[in-house]
Amino acid sequence: MGEERKAALRLGVVGHRGYADLPAIMRTLLDLSPQLGFELAFEPELADFAPDAVARLTDDTPLDALLTLGGDGTLLRGARLVGERQVPILGVNLGRLGFLTSCGPNELDDALRRLAAGDYYAEPRMALHASAVDPGGTERLHWRSLNDVVLHKGGFARVVRFDVWIDGEPIGAYGADGVVISTPTGSTAYSLSAGGPVVVPTVESIVVTPVSPHTLAIRPLVLPASAEVRVRGRDGPEELLVTVDGQVGTNFASAESLVVRRAQRPVLVVRFPGTTFFARLRHKLGWGGLADRDEVA
Repeated sequence: MGEERKAALRLGVVGHRGYADLPAIMRTLLDLSPQLGFELAFEPELADFAPDAVARLTDDTPLDALLTLGGDGTLLRGARLVGERQVPILGVNLGRLGFLTSCGPNELDDALRRLAAGDYYAEPRMALHASAVDPGGTERLHWRSLNDVVLHKGGFARVVRFDVWIDGEPIGAYGADGVVISTPTGSTAYSLSAGGPVVVPTVESIVVTPVSPHTLAIRPLVLPASAEVRVRGRDGPEELLVTVDGQVGTNFASAESLVVRRAQRPVLVVRFPGTTFFARLRHKLGWGGLADRDEVA
């Protein structure tokens, strides 16, 4: 009887061409794939890195895992590509912060071997479902977000009034530049820079953070994950935009509302044993580092 052959691991690959390390990373990936049993599929933007035998990655390509090469933005783009499918995403950070990513370029070899061996865990990250809804309740567009959804003004330097409802109850009118609605994952992104709290990813919740509020009484809110948030601007549609994960969005039509609730399924982010959320905070945000750095011997 012949030796049982292990099934190939179908690995999709997306990448940001703006990083100088990308060509070397792609060569490493192509060299390791045969011995690790990877069946690769590259997004069209990476086609010139791929031999003819490598498949092209589309929204419906069957996948066992997704590799993103870039920064957090590349991982967010990869998360939109897999959508509701429960595909673990291994992010390789080629940039500076890389809060969502799993490893750096110097750790790629080990990370790929651990991925092939199943020596990782897929950390579920809560996602959001956001939609643009007209006054009659008809949904015009919808999006899936891992980080945040922002309703904000356009290019006019004046106060915008936003009416906000939680589970159908009005909580007040925000005079602000915008409103950020984020997941725990997104709490360390735009929401944090707008004064919102850091939320541990396992504490499933929805964070509502005003951007540059024009009264000190307006503060960020941390809501149950089951909450539905509705936001509507009082000003004209030419001034209001919605942006999803800082990457996609649209202009808002007159009297439309932004409705945000928890998505049905989470995004799966690859993590390796020995890494923790607080270790990433210390490393990425420099928590506790100033005293060590400034200490005089």
